Amino acid sequence: MLVYTTYFFSFKQEIMKYKILSLFSGAGGLDLGFEKAGFEIVAANESDKICYETFEYNFPKTKLFKKSIKKLDAKEINFKVDGIVGGPPCQSWSEAGKQLGIKDDRGKLFYEYIRLLKSLKPKFFLAENVSGMLHKKHEQSIKRIISKFRSIGYDVKMQMLDANDFDVPQNRKRVFIVGFRSDLKVNFHFPKPQIFLQKKVLKDAIKGLNNALPGLKFNQTNGISAKKNNIQNNEFMTGNFSSIYMSRNRVRSWNEPSFTIQAGGRHAPLHPDAPIMIKVGKDKMKFNQKFLSKYRRLSIRECARIQTFPDDFIFFYNNLSDGYKMIGNAVPVNLSKALAQEILKGLTIKKSKAA
Repeated sequence: MLVYTTYFFSFKQEIMKYKILSLFSGAGGLDLGFEKAGFEIVAANESDKICYETFEYNFPKTKLFKKSIKKLDAKEINFKVDGIVGGPPCQSWSEAGKQLGIKDDRGKLFYEYIRLLKSLKPKFFLAENVSGMLHKKHEQSIKRIISKFRSIGYDVKMQMLDANDFDVPQNRKRVFIVGFRSDLKVNFHFPKPQIFLQKKVLKDAIKGLNNALPGLKFNQTNGISAKKNNIQNNEFMTGNFSSIYMSRNRVRSWNEPSFTIQAGGRHAPLHPDAPIMIKVGKDKMKFNQKFLSKYRRLSIRECARIQTFPDDFIFFYNNLSDGYKMIGNAVPVNLSKALAQEILKGLTIKKSKAA
């Protein structure tokens, strides 16, 4: 027992040394996962003003560079960077968009990520994006990006993971690119699905989270009124449902994982208290008229729980759409932590061998 305790202490001391620069930070889901695994988020960069108050409240010790990554000079990073993490904007790769990929200005931001990586030369990096980037039409673009990572001295691996395999009550497939500096010779492995655990479902995340409030006029926030039982942000967007939204069922039962939480309140899944929607034609569904009052969008806090944010992680916004956007753009915290732990394992094993 004494040997175990000593080992754990030294291990904890070790991991506190790894310092992270976060890019495209958003609200900080990826950052929180790395923080929970023991890394230190020393600096972050985000250009969307909507995210600033939320990020600074939840990461008070992190220096936040509030500008486009294009304007971030590596010389401004005044600490030794052990790792860079971040997910360049996904819209140019998304199956829901035009899929312009690297031809889109947002797709080109991958090269800004690589620019900083080349200048700072950290031990490792992690980049995240939507599953759409694996579409055949992007094959050559992805090969060029991977080749660029390798050309600046990194051993690179890429894999798609489903968040539901990692203690997240949601089906959410995302692509992760992880690289270690070639001179370190780290044999990295992506985390394996946690098949020994029962997969999380909606009842594990939001059962018992009651008293959600509808947004005010024009879906403005209820502010402090949306804080119930010391839980903030428990309010949901109201308004009509588009024909696209009504083209398929949007209800999952309590015993199923959620649909993917998207970056917009209009597209939020419906609460599991509602019955499954009824098919009335090709790409056309309707609500069960006997239970109309049951059909409401998931609240911002419900979406946050499904993304595995803790209840003390507070989101700041005036319009509810901005709250949904921050949460939907985030990497689920538990998935991020699983990745961070595997990265940490690679760094720790390498260091112990060197010693």
